[in-house]
Amino acid sequence: MDDKQRFFQLLKSVGFPEHFDWEFLYRAFSLAREGADSVGEFAPGLGPIAVNPVSLALYLLNEHSFYIATHTDKTEADLAKDENYLSFLASVALDKYCTNEHLAFQNGKLTSRYSPFMSTIELYLNFILGMLSRYKKNEPQQTLIVDIMSKGFSIAKCVASLLEGGFETEAFSSWRTLHENECILQVLVKNGRPAIEAYLRHMKYAAAFRGALESTEATDEVFLEIKANMKAVGLKSKDMKRYIEYGWLLALPNIDDPMAVKLNFRDGVQSFAGLANYSKVYEMSSEIAHSSPLLIYSRKNYVFHIALLNLYESFFRLEKIFTSIYMSTISDEEKQRYVQMRNLYYWELHAAYNEIRRSFSKFTSTAKNENEDPTIN
Repeated sequence: MDDKQRFFQLLKSVGFPEHFDWEFLYRAFSLAREGADSVGEFAPGLGPIAVNPVSLALYLLNEHSFYIATHTDKTEADLAKDENYLSFLASVALDKYCTNEHLAFQNGKLTSRYSPFMSTIELYLNFILGMLSRYKKNEPQQTLIVDIMSKGFSIAKCVASLLEGGFETEAFSSWRTLHENECILQVLVKNGRPAIEAYLRHMKYAAAFRGALESTEATDEVFLEIKANMKAVGLKSKDMKRYIEYGWLLALPNIDDPMAVKLNFRDGVQSFAGLANYSKVYEMSSEIAHSSPLLIYSRKNYVFHIALLNLYESFFRLEKIFTSIYMSTISDEEKQRYVQMRNLYYWELHAAYNEIRRSFSKFTSTAKNENEDPTIN
């Protein structure tokens, strides 16, 4: 198979429309590849580059599609005859490929996706997300737990990717969302159907508050229900927003005094989840999320360790819930495969976690011995 055939095969595999002039696109692609040989003349620090033809082709295809969509006065047939456009398309595709793939800004990474600290948890996350993709989703009345759990693992993958990219503060502030997710999940799993039904009811309340229901009449009806429920537990109009967001906690079993329930995250959801010991680290993550000086001046090494530690700890809790649900819904053969995979990699996860804890402890102890604040540069 020659280069042109391989190029056409790529276009087929990505479903690129056949009404485009593929011969023209191949000419543009060939011109861009030829241009890669002279990149070193204009970017001496880069030198000769080994071009990834698939990445370069995808830049070119998307650039061409975008240009046609945004230049409605030009037809694709006319562009295919325009030598100036041919040069322009090849140049832009090559420029974006070289800049984004070979000269991309690096944020002082403290790890990489190849490190076992990241590759093991990424492997596990990819496996679990793959398995969860087989479950029915986005039908809250039946799939609420799976939906929340899937989003939790997805956020965990995002946190890992940010750490691999050198974006420690962004990873730590994203962990805050992951922690909120896992706390809600813990409360729902622990308390079962009453909690789930209350949570679903308050989802409808939130939709009404945002004006997202199907009609004004439906919205008015929901607000009457909200006000009646609030009055029954002694809440005032000023409490409506927090009641809508956290009032589902009042439906948990063994609530003797509704007025004693704190309708917030830290003293409410986090406490009922049994994770109140994370209140301090959650507060620190919130500072970063709200653009405090900690966002600007925190030590990369400190935030890296604390974000990674908490990512692992949240993952362990989520994985426990996943395993319980997953193992109850699969065949004996699949169970055996999962157990084998878990036996192979779970020890490595814990070994990595223990090493991160040891490293973090050493880092903070050294800073304190030198009378330095370990959190701030």
